[in-house]
Order: sequence, then structure tokens, then C-alpha cells
Amino acid sequence: MQPIGGNGEADAADAPLDAPAVTRTSTVAERRHRRKLAFDLTTLAVVGALLVGALAASGAVLYRQLYSPTAFVLDYLHLLADGRASDALLVPGVSITTDELAAADLPGAASHALLRGEALTPLTEIEPVSEEEGEDGTTEVTVSYRVGGHAGETTFEVERDGRVGVAPTWRFAESPLAVIELAVRGSMQFLVNGFPIDKRQVSPDGLDADPLEPVSLLAFSPGLYSITVDTAATASPGVAVLADAPLTAVPVSFQAEPTKEFIEVVQTKVDAFLADCATQKVLQPTGCPFGYYVRNRIVEPPTWSITENPTVTLEPDGADWTITRTQAVAKIDVQIQSLFDGTLFDVDEEVPFFITGKITILPDGTASIAVSASD
Repeated sequence: MQPIGGNGEADAADAPLDAPAVTRTSTVAERRHRRKLAFDLTTLAVVGALLVGALAASGAVLYRQLYSPTAFVLDYLHLLADGRASDALLVPGVSITTDELAAADLPGAASHALLRGEALTPLTEIEPVSEEEGEDGTTEVTVSYRVGGHAGETTFEVERDGRVGVAPTWRFAESPLAVIELAVRGSMQFLVNGFPIDKRQVSPDGLDADPLEPVSLLAFSPGLYSITVDTAATASPGVAVLADAPLTAVPVSFQAEPTKEFIEVVQTKVDAFLADCATQKVLQPTGCPFGYYVRNRIVEPPTWSITENPTVTLEPDGADWTITRTQAVAKIDVQIQSLFDGTLFDVDEEVPFFITGKITILPDGTASIAVSASD
């Protein structure tokens, strides 16, 4: 029999039957803790991976939109679209030297007159098409756009130009400028996209510029350039040219036509010239395209009048104009005495004649008109 008392309670607390229960409870708690820790770590790893992926994707988007060769080219095109020509010229690789033009077989003395906002036609619908790396370390960037209602596509060559922090910078490996070789016959003055230009201002020969020689004008590419003549003497409906390839020559040639007002001025001058000739009371007016021959004696000086003035039309003659050969009619009134028998008789006769003429446009824009007889 076990004794009853304080020692009996101590013995009951230390009974070996309680030890296994405590061990099982501790093991279950540890397992639960480890599973929770593993779940938390797995969750953190997944979240971390998602964050890394999101950062990588954001970095790729930022690179493509801000720091890629395509982004560099798009920035240049948007400057042109906004008419910011001076800023576009500051883009690395845009400006070009005389030696670089000569190396590309382009005129080294090409004028910069068109490299301004007033001469630009806005670009719209600018979209990237492709970006391809070349074997020489350059990248070819192709973009599409619309300019003046015309769809276009241009490929630019871009190369690395260092870094700003971790971001790469770029420059045009080949300048995007082109050269318009413009020959306008019939006028020293013309408009490009509404911007006025005088050949003598853009030619390296200055005031001695040959009116028939083309002038070389640097132009932004891509760009649409509408060239017209609108002066008091000559005009043209205009020619549009698309400069869509970097460092290429774009030849343009056309003939301006005389304006109605100019033809009327020439007509007035010719009529006045013939009227002045008719005031001369001689059979052969000096410096005039008409006259009359007689073998007898005239009693009184003859009287002339112009009964049919010529209809003036003009045609190009190099840098100047000629009056197309045309007919007119004068009338002579004169009394003649026969040398044979002294008989008097009146002559009232129309005298047809033909004229031509040379019109020279002088440096100050006025015209010198010289009328002459034509057989």
C-alpha cells in the first residue's frame, strides 16, 4: 500500500505516464512552425521574382521608349514635326561639314537656307517599323510617317555615342540631311514651302550667279518641299519633291511661265514702240520693223499709222525671254510724183510686217525689251 501525504503528490507529478504526451505536442508545434516558415519563404521568393520580372519589364519598356536607337530617331522626327529646325540641327550627327558632303559626292557649298522651321512641312503618323543591328556596330532604324498627305518610309543609320549614367546615348552615323539640286528657269526668285529664296542669295557666286545653273540646298530628310515661282513677271504651278533618303541628291528642274500681267506689260511696250515709229515722216522709219520703197519722187513726207498691232506671246530663251515671231500691219499715206511723166498719185496702202524681240530680265527685276524686224 502506498502512503498518503505530501510525498504522494510529488510522486504522482513525476509519474512516467505524462512524459510521452509532452513530447508529441512539441513535435507537432515544430512541424507547424516549419511549414509556416517554408510557406512564408516561398511566398517571398515568388513576390521577389515577380518584382524582379516587373522591374526587368519596366526597364525594357523604358529602354525602348527613352534610350533605344528607335527612341533617338523618333525624337529627331518629332522635332521636325513640331517645326523645331534649330533643335533638330543640334541632334548628334545631323549637322554636316563641307568635307563630309564632298565625301558623299554632294556639293560642299550647299546652302543652309532651308534648314529652318519656316521651310518645314509637318510630319504626322510617325511610327517605328524595324530596328536591326548591323555587323559594323551600327543600327538601322526604319520609321514610317505621313508628310503633306504623302506616306513615306525612311531608314536611318545610328551608332553609339557614349553613356549618361547607365543609359546609352546615340548619334546618326550618317547625317539625315539631303541636298536638293534646284534648277528654276525663267526666274531668279522662287518659294520653297512658302519661304522666299533668291538664287543670288544661295549661290556661291552671289550676284554673279548663272540664272540657268542649279543651286544646291541642304534639306531635312524626311521632308516634303513644294517649289513655286510667284513674281510679277513669271509664275509656276509648283513642283513637290519628297526628300526621304539621308545624304542623297534630289534633282528638281522646271520652267517658270510668264504671267498675264507681264505679257500685258510687254504688249503695251511693243505697241508704244510701234506707235512711236509711226510718228516718223520718212519712208524708212529709223530702227523700226516696217518701211516703204518707191522709185519715184514723194511730194510731201509720208504719214504712218499702225492698223493692226502684233499679238505678243513669249517663249523661254535661256534665262530670258523672246517675243515669238508675229505679224502686224502699218499703213502709209503719201503722194508720189512720177519721174517719167510728172503724174501725181496718192498711195494709201497697208504694209504687213513681222516682228520678234528679246526681253532681258535685269538684276533689279526690271525688263529690257528690244523689238526687231523678222523676215
